[in-house]
Amino acid sequence: MAWNFSGKSAVVTGGANGIGLATAQALANGGAHVWIFDLEREDPSGVAAKFGARGCVADVTDRASLDAAFNETGPPDILVANAGIVLEADFTAASREIWDRTIAVNLTGIFQTMQAAAGMMKARRRGAIVITAPTNSYDGEASLVAYNASKAGLLGIMHTAANELGPYQIRVNAVCPGVIRTRLAEEHFAANPGVLKDYFRHVPLGRAGLPHEVAQATAFLASDLASYITGVALMVDGGQMASKFGTWNEEIGEFSDGSWRLRE
Repeated sequence: MAWNFSGKSAVVTGGANGIGLATAQALANGGAHVWIFDLEREDPSGVAAKFGARGCVADVTDRASLDAAFNETGPPDILVANAGIVLEADFTAASREIWDRTIAVNLTGIFQTMQAAAGMMKARRRGAIVITAPTNSYDGEASLVAYNASKAGLLGIMHTAANELGPYQIRVNAVCPGVIRTRLAEEHFAANPGVLKDYFRHVPLGRAGLPHEVAQATAFLASDLASYITGVALMVDGGQMASKFGTWNEEIGEFSDGSWRLRE
């Protein structure tokens, strides 16, 4: 679908790779003036230049860094708060360092980013904010206690911000991706190739999603087509959260090339 973001400015945090990059590209393809915020090691300026966008080094855990970045971009019409990290540890082995770092990036970082952008949007009486809040916002996936807690907290931020910012015509929504073929996911699956078959038994569409599929959902929520939608969490998970006992088995399907398919 061709989006129309002509005349609008957009900021995408964590935009130098994966879902963030796909989202930045979708917004740019729709005519938005896009800025990527990311850490210096991710080379946001270099990545952004490849598709006519601009990049800015910013650390979402550092409010001064965020404020400096927004001073450079000016008030955005669209904010996609996407930056995040995943650190694994069993529940009883999760260290305070893992907890603090995860909360700092995934929860406090998103809060600070939204707060900085919303302060500028309020004066203009318009804006659209989309948070990336994976399905871990709802479930208790093992070895990810800090990650799950941080993502669940994002829905609380989203609901509160939608309520308070609505009078200023600022919409706040979330996309909730399931397993998506990003850099982090590919590294995990490469190390555990046997996990895919059983994992995807519980995904009705039988496969992982692609970054551009999440980007399209984000673009919709950021667009004027969603002008009366706020406070909503949109699942982009191939139906995973609808599958309690699993969809796929060897009687109805076969698993090959990373996907389940119906037998002929």
